Amino acid sequence: MTRHAAFAPVVDARTRVIVLGSLPGAASLAAARYYAHPQNQFWRLAGGAIGVDLTSLAYPDRLAALLANGIGLWDVVASATRIGSLDAALRAVEAADLAALVATLPALRLVAFNGRKAGAIGARALPPTVPHMVLPSSSPAYTLAFAAKASAWARLTVPPAQRRDDICAAP
Repeated sequence: MTRHAAFAPVVDARTRVIVLGSLPGAASLAAARYYAHPQNQFWRLAGGAIGVDLTSLAYPDRLAALLANGIGLWDVVASATRIGSLDAALRAVEAADLAALVATLPALRLVAFNGRKAGAIGARALPPTVPHMVLPSSSPAYTLAFAAKASAWARLTVPPAQRRDDICAAP
């Protein structure tokens, strides 16, 4: 079974929120870019949260738009074996060093996990003082209606002081 590795984090000093997936799927690994599967709703959901049509942009411009809006990307799994793209198929998981990454992000206010599997793996690796929440997965395998996903993802732009006590709760 092939061992797959995560991409490098997409962050900078402006990163207020980092969205953490599990591990790039087969389409993303083949394209060497985050959320490359055409049915994955990540770019629509993130774009809706920041008010930018990310789907119409070239990949480098998508990343630049996220960063300009204080949003970074990475994964909770540094490497793992997996057949296919489903999180349930992850084996021999090596967790990413999230504590080391968040220590380098002075503006970080929130960690948002893209799906429950990412949340389950990632929450254990975060320092307990880092606010975090679990978003509905952008994966096409998670069949929650898009409007419900978009409503949850819109919380990425709400300042933590204005958010209800729903941090750390799964949707």
